[in-house]
Amino acid sequence: MPRGPIRSRLDVYLLPSVVGGGLGDIEEVLCAGRHLARAGFALTLYRAEGRHLPRDVDGPWDWPPHARTARLVRSAPRALTVSAAWGVSAAPSRDEPFGRAGPWEHEATEIERTYGSDATLHVSLEEFARTLTSRRECIERWREGGLRSREIRRRMQRAETAHEVARFHDAYRRFRAFDRSNVAHLFATFAPDRSFAREFPEAIQCGPLWPITMKRTRIGRRGVPRWIWYASPASSEQIAPQVLRGLVRSASAPFLSIRTPRPWSIPVDPSRATVEVERRPSPLWRRAFDRAQLRIVTGSRTLLEAIALGGPFLYFNGVLGNGASRHRHRPEKLDRMLKVARIPRGVRRDLVDFAGGRRIEEVVRRAARDPPRLTVGFRRDVRRRFAPGWDDAGALIVRIAREFERDGRTSSELVRNIRAASRRGALPGLGTPY
Repeated sequence: MPRGPIRSRLDVYLLPSVVGGGLGDIEEVLCAGRHLARAGFALTLYRAEGRHLPRDVDGPWDWPPHARTARLVRSAPRALTVSAAWGVSAAPSRDEPFGRAGPWEHEATEIERTYGSDATLHVSLEEFARTLTSRRECIERWREGGLRSREIRRRMQRAETAHEVARFHDAYRRFRAFDRSNVAHLFATFAPDRSFAREFPEAIQCGPLWPITMKRTRIGRRGVPRWIWYASPASSEQIAPQVLRGLVRSASAPFLSIRTPRPWSIPVDPSRATVEVERRPSPLWRRAFDRAQLRIVTGSRTLLEAIALGGPFLYFNGVLGNGASRHRHRPEKLDRMLKVARIPRGVRRDLVDFAGGRRIEEVVRRAARDPPRLTVGFRRDVRRRFAPGWDDAGALIVRIAREFERDGRTSSELVRNIRAASRRGALPGLGTPY
């Protein structure tokens, strides 16, 4: 049961913004806010007078209960902020290349000035499942740039590559603001990575930030089955004709609802599919997503929502290149999931091939024939990968807030303890879960 407001003891501020290319960064901050609101914390969206909200923030999102203000009023001795990649979105600007201030720099600075740095704790939600070492990040950057495996291996053998990896390491630490002692950098993922933890001991690895409004759905048996596709990647149109052919040629011929945040040029038969060009979610879309027989998802938030709902899904986060050089964009989310999930080999192959833009029509026909085979429920498998208390980012954020609210330690002391505890897999003094 939610507790009553405890605003007099801790002021909580949400700082949502788009950090990458998609809208999942905003939804992630709001999801953390829902966890905190459910635990009884009062939330505030503070945007200084005369400053517009960051792009796409002011829209019909599923906002948690919160107050909006253009004037910072301290009503508690301590403050906690929640943002996506604090080092990019809210850290102070630097007089150096790429040191431009993020969209929340002014407000974050004002909050810390008002409460004091020792009484301000910033929770930074880093990119989901992106826990790669500097060496691996360089390899991924070359791969995303279109280099073949053979050329990447040659590059890794060059003497100057070590310097390039070292430069990336230094830049990553700087732009993630690992030097800030009052920032808790949460790296949510399906399974912790020990190599990443060794290289970046400031990183706090934990389980996914699961949605809390999801209810497991039962696939209906009446009427035409309906699929839904969040076609956010720019390359979605490359596979769209094959998806549509696969549906038409399947025995059940499901109806497909497509939502995309960008202009759509692929024609669809209105009796078989519909396209909604809209950047922000809507209540109608939410209901359609919840009730769909199968969901085609992307990024991290819709992937976690599909898993939480418990029904079948396919994953497409975009592809780069053409022909033999075609490769998946940001494949680590699906790869981490497949590393943890215990699923049949054929299902694993279908998920990987669909994500890579291969065998699209065949995978769709197979999925239409037997949707339940693509149901991947493995939250218990995720829990087994983490020590108790670290498997759920939402619960961890609430525990951090409660500890900071009632403990006499400074924010830097608490963050230092959390970082050390995360490496040990223990949660000393972090309270009890809600």
